[in-house]
Amino acid sequence: MTADDFQQYLAAKRSVDDRSLDRRLWRQLRTNLATAGDDEGPFRVLEVGAGVGTMIERAVEWDLFPGDRDVVYTAVDQASDNTAAIPDRLAAWAADRPVDVSERDDGIDLVCPERTVAVRPVTAEAEAFVADTDRSWDLLLGLAVLDVIGLETLPTLLSGLAPEGCWYFPITFDGGTRFTPAHPADDAVERAYHGHMDAKPGGDSRAGHHALARLRELDGATVSGVAGSDWVVYPDAGGYPGDEASFLRYVLETVEGALGEVDRGEALDDGTLDDWLRTRREQVASGDLVYVTHQLDLLGQWTGGE
Repeated sequence: MTADDFQQYLAAKRSVDDRSLDRRLWRQLRTNLATAGDDEGPFRVLEVGAGVGTMIERAVEWDLFPGDRDVVYTAVDQASDNTAAIPDRLAAWAADRPVDVSERDDGIDLVCPERTVAVRPVTAEAEAFVADTDRSWDLLLGLAVLDVIGLETLPTLLSGLAPEGCWYFPITFDGGTRFTPAHPADDAVERAYHGHMDAKPGGDSRAGHHALARLRELDGATVSGVAGSDWVVYPDAGGYPGDEASFLRYVLETVEGALGEVDRGEALDDGTLDDWLRTRREQVASGDLVYVTHQLDLLGQWTGGE
């Protein structure tokens, strides 16, 4: 899979994430942000694992930021292809909205009717970036990242928040991968796929509830909200919405790649896996596959900053 394939997947899952995010928690985050940060300066956001910038779009569209304050949005991702794509994607997104664009050497400014959102993409590993700077932020975002970057990064990431700053980790994978219609190999595929996650450095197929336990124990962190945010991808009479068929194809490619790297045991030999993959891809093509993944949205504040 290429960087372009991954970016297409990130773009395609925008609509999947939109459906999945718990709106009650989003409203609670907006309320919490109203009292976060210094009213005298811009509102400061750090997003880790920012991908191609879909959360930035959503934050503007869904009116996340408090009052009419300007925003400085630092978008960190370890893949340079992703951070390089953010300005062009945001410029294309802004073209259909009442948002003017000012491109800069270090990013892009989105001039909205209420505020300017200064987006500054940074290519870096998230924990190292926070550890190596003396900057602080009013909001820390990390969508679908804790099962990848490892829960041991949480103390460092949260230490970058200003006192009473907010953290929000939505779409945190929590141990459920389901495909419908049923196939005899489903359970074996799920076990092997989750086992591959757990074997990777920082990987955790139960990251959602493990993160919740870690955040509740972490000095300076207060959990203020938890909700389910399952991905549910299914066709209607017109097929899959948006580009969600390509999202499903990428998921299947990811499963195939992961299961090619582990000892699958006798229950999932090459022939059985090939049949499972062929069946699932045919079901995507015919608009019959339903995909469900269990996840959690986690929300809280940081009182440990100085």
